[in-house]
Formats: sequence, structure tokens, C-alpha cells
Amino acid sequence: MAAEPSAASRPPADSTNHGFRVVVAWIALSVVATPLVAILVGRLFPPGNGSAQGTEQVLDNTVLLSVITPVVCLLAVFFVYGLRSFHAAPGAVVDGPPLRNDSRIQILWIVGTGVIVLFLAGFGTFELLQNGAGGGQGPNPIAVPGGSKLQVQVIGQQWQFTYRYPSLGGLESNQLVLPENTDVELHVTSLDVIHSFWAYELGVKADANPGSDNVAFVETKGPETFHVRCAELCGLWHGYMYNNGRVVSSAQFQSWASQQKKLYAAIAPFMNKSPADGGAPYSKTYLPLPSERAG
Repeated sequence: MAAEPSAASRPPADSTNHGFRVVVAWIALSVVATPLVAILVGRLFPPGNGSAQGTEQVLDNTVLLSVITPVVCLLAVFFVYGLRSFHAAPGAVVDGPPLRNDSRIQILWIVGTGVIVLFLAGFGTFELLQNGAGGGQGPNPIAVPGGSKLQVQVIGQQWQFTYRYPSLGGLESNQLVLPENTDVELHVTSLDVIHSFWAYELGVKADANPGSDNVAFVETKGPETFHVRCAELCGLWHGYMYNNGRVVSSAQFQSWASQQKKLYAAIAPFMNKSPADGGAPYSKTYLPLPSERAG
């Protein structure tokens, strides 16, 4: 039978309520850190407030960060407190106290993490269905914002995007121009390989697949310039497939549309198209040649 450990080898008795101290320190740190993180860091999240979808994405990221902050605070407090309170004395070689399962901690952990996961699942679903979330939803979108919408077809090809406005007689442009405070319905497709239409500041990102109509929604706000990128590796000159778009006032949009119609009416005879048809032809060829377009 093994001998009982001597009194010298046993750790001294400790009546300190370490759990209470950890919980108090965790709550105090979380109460201070969570609002500071939400206010100071949350507003720095992309994509900004260029559209209703962009604002919602910033809110979503802020909520996620706010939820995870107390969890990080708990880990930090537990780690620092453990290092400070339970480190061995210099030169001492003793066994620590035996550990046993604590059902209260286990139940609290399961309930706490379960509530967090269910809350985030419900919150995320609500946000996705609220206004389209700015992502492509395929040809039959589930989350459709109400009200009238300006339809724009986004056509990707190697290596540029073309924008067609059906309500303006099929007018096409190599720059996306949208009126302010307007619901826009984007129909994203491709003529060749897979591209990805990404209007960064508007919070819109939708894959452009050949033969597929990928619908995305965006509600513009005030005038601004936004960046458009292809976010899918689409060939040799993928890195050159970018330009800027504009959100302008309603009057500026109408003026721009009138100018574009006059421009295309002037060149229509040279493109085997009647000016009465409106807009440029929907070309399925690459003009100018990709090598020339890439410069």
C-alpha cells in the first residue's frame, strides 16, 4: 500500500474563492471593453455606409464583435489570473490539488454557448432576409426588398464589366452610374468565364456565371464614388478588371442618361443598329481585343 504523502509535499490549503474573483474581474472588464470595442472599432468595419446593404453589413460585423468580446475577456482574465495565482513557488516541486468535474460550470458553459449560437443564427437570418444583404441570390431570389426598382444588367467578360439599363432603352455603359436613394436590382451574368462583380463601398458582391442570371439588390444613399472589382480569377488580365462607379443625384442621373442616349444614337448606324432601338448592341464579341483593352 502506497504511503500517504507527507505534509511537506502537500500544497497549502487555500480558502480563497478564485471562481468568484474571476467572474467579478471578467464582468468588470466586459462591461468596459464591449461598448468601447463596439463604438471605436465597429465603425471602422468595411464596406462603410454607401448603401443600406453596406450599413447592415457594418452592423452585422459590429454585433459579432460585440458578442465575441466578453468571451475573449473571459479567456484573458482566466489566463492572467491563473498565471498570477497558481504559479509554483521558485524551486518548489509539489503536486497541485486534484481536479474534479463541476457540473455547474459544465451546464453554464453549454447553456451560454448555446444561447450565443442560437442568437447569432436568428440575427443572421433576419439580416439576410431584411434587404437582400447585397449578395447574389440566383435567378429566383428569396429576400426581395419591396417597392419599385431600377434594373441594371451587369455583364462580365474578359476583361471588363458592361452595364445595361433596360428602362433606358437598353442603354449600355462601361461605368455603373446609379441615382441616389434608389432601390436597384442587379442582374449579374457573364459572356465567357466565371467573374465576380464586387462593388465594394455599396456592399454588393455577386458571381457572374455564363448563362446564369444572378440577382442582387442594393439601396443607394447619397452621392459618392465607389470601386468595382472582379473578385474571381478570370484569366491573364484579371488584375486589370476594375473601374469606378458613381452614385449621383436624380437630376445628374437623368442628364447622364440623356447624354449616353445621344452618344449611342450617333454611333448606332456604324454598329448596324437603329437609333430607335435605343442603346448599344449587346455584343458577344470582344472589341477591342483583350490584349488591346488591357493596355
